[in-house]
Amino acid sequence: MLEAVHEIAIYVHRFHNLDLFQQGWYQIKIRTKWEDGDYGAPSRVFQYEAPELGSEYVCGMWRIDETDLSFFTQAFRIKYARQDIFLSLMVCFNLPITRNEGPSSSAVILKFELLHAPVLENGFNLQDSFDSCPAAVHEFRLPPEVLLGLHSYCPVHFDSFHAVLVDISIHISLLQGSVDTSEEVPSDSFIEDVTSEDHDESKKVLLVKGFLTARDILLEELQNISKAINQDLDMNDFPSMLEDNESFSFCPSAADNVESSVEVPINIQNVSEKWLGVSKFQNEEVLNSLSKDELLSLLHSFGSQVVYLWGIFQKFHRDHKASILDFLREQWAVGRRSEWSIWMVYSEALMPHQYISSEVDSSSHHNTCGGAPALQKLTDDPIETATKRAELHRQSISQMKMTSCAIQDMQIFGDPLRTPIVIVERVRIAPFLSSNQDHKDTDIKLAGIGSKPIKKFDSLRRNSRVLKVVVFVHGFQGHHLDLRLGNGIKTGSRSNFLHKKEDGQESIMEPYLKYLYTYVSVSGPHLGYLYSSNSLFNSGLWVLKKLRGTPCIHQLTFSDDPDIENTFLYKLCKQKTLENFRNIILLSSPQDGYVPYHSARIEMCQASSMDQTRKGILFMDMLNNCLEQMYTSSSELRVIMRCDVNFDMSLQGRSLDTVIGRAAHIEFLDSDTFARLIMWSFPDMFR
Repeated sequence: MLEAVHEIAIYVHRFHNLDLFQQGWYQIKIRTKWEDGDYGAPSRVFQYEAPELGSEYVCGMWRIDETDLSFFTQAFRIKYARQDIFLSLMVCFNLPITRNEGPSSSAVILKFELLHAPVLENGFNLQDSFDSCPAAVHEFRLPPEVLLGLHSYCPVHFDSFHAVLVDISIHISLLQGSVDTSEEVPSDSFIEDVTSEDHDESKKVLLVKGFLTARDILLEELQNISKAINQDLDMNDFPSMLEDNESFSFCPSAADNVESSVEVPINIQNVSEKWLGVSKFQNEEVLNSLSKDELLSLLHSFGSQVVYLWGIFQKFHRDHKASILDFLREQWAVGRRSEWSIWMVYSEALMPHQYISSEVDSSSHHNTCGGAPALQKLTDDPIETATKRAELHRQSISQMKMTSCAIQDMQIFGDPLRTPIVIVERVRIAPFLSSNQDHKDTDIKLAGIGSKPIKKFDSLRRNSRVLKVVVFVHGFQGHHLDLRLGNGIKTGSRSNFLHKKEDGQESIMEPYLKYLYTYVSVSGPHLGYLYSSNSLFNSGLWVLKKLRGTPCIHQLTFSDDPDIENTFLYKLCKQKTLENFRNIILLSSPQDGYVPYHSARIEMCQASSMDQTRKGILFMDMLNNCLEQMYTSSSELRVIMRCDVNFDMSLQGRSLDTVIGRAAHIEFLDSDTFARLIMWSFPDMFR
């Protein structure tokens, strides 16, 4: 009797609480199932080491529920944010292959559930107090292509309301095992009676090839991992197992297709060269020519080799779990950019150094009847153009067949049409050319991925350990919980700080300017509301100014001084702030009605391009002052990107939020998918 199963080993390393809303006891429930069938059964659990924090934070042991074939980690207590619980355990699930079939063509779903229980007084049963419904769920899909072999990092984030990170890695192989013939044979397992005359030999051939592929993948991954973490493997018994195959007796019809072997010493470095992808065993014609006994012998031989290597890997993983996890995490990050590019549209845009010369004399500023420099007029509506572009890309996604040879995050792949479309413009800076400037001395600078870093950042990167600080600043009427993944700062503090700089205290920030690296603006009104086309929102701003008189509203609408040149925002655009950053990322959305589209993107708008009054000229001054900060000399190239995020608003319905444009503005905070797409696609900008 012979059984073949896909074994999925799930290593749960660390539960990192970023900021759960509720204190109490938590537990992770794990299940596996065929996408179109039954659940997998937990078969083995390895507890690598006891949790470090002691009984105050960890209660009880892990357990297996044989009723619904699920696994539960230990219960652990969360008391505060930024708390780590190291669980350090591996649970293995077996998913039997359907009877008389080879390696499966179906996918597997991994389901992680976060369970919560309140803190109870002594005497209560903690396990009975866990909620029957999970607080949050995160699912992953394992495509059929990876079920023969996979070693991958798999971060579990749950959702924005349960801000945690669970460090997990997934390890998969096709294995064989024997079963007791005296027991009743399950109808949904691959169990072969080797003496049965009606056995389909083609299925055995598929399994031989499956075991061989699983062996080759496992050998290659062992070699890659051991080399990456600089640790040797103990494989003393494996050469003799391989030599059994070389002495395998083939029938004459098959012998012609078999290449002669060459005797070489076997170790982990040359095993792959001699044995990986051996063509004679991948040839179905050769395998079909074998007798039943010969085919069965190959099944046992390759199956035994995979089981042996699987045991080697599990011991190796137990001894070097942290190093292996770090390596797999780096590999996972590299693969995300290509996998998630489905929802990313890349292009290049030419950003002029200046739209008009910034040296406009005072007479031009006060000339409202004419004589102002001619401005370029925009003929197309940028909002309409961006919206159509995203809609066309979403339509193309609807016609795609989603294929992947890696773990698929169902928060993104579950419903591909719900995932935000991100249109990325890598900006090229074209310098403004005056009439007496030699074109040969002015090259168009390409600001994109792979640009030469600014010199001051070169010296900083030479340090092996650098303290990194991420500062979040929320908008008007925001709350620190809006940005609870970092430290929220009241909007007013920015204004007060800038006023202090005007009083001669600019030296406060001076020592830290050289450390500034990446600036990310999430739909920020850099150019204010001089040309806001949202009449409903403008009416709301007018009411707020009348009722509350908030300084921030007056500053954004340029009503804090009768002369625009004396307003706070006009002066702020003259401050040399953006030039201190290596990377500048401007996030915007054509669906956002709260912030003018051009203001978030720092670009010219239709209304300003046709306005030759003093208001239009001063707006151009603000715009040019901002562009001036982004422009760099040939030795200092920086990355500038405009990222348009188009959210799926079909589930929002028609409400006041969607009418006034608030829904999309809030979606930047409620949906973190777009942030993951950007951060994992451009990791160098956030390191």
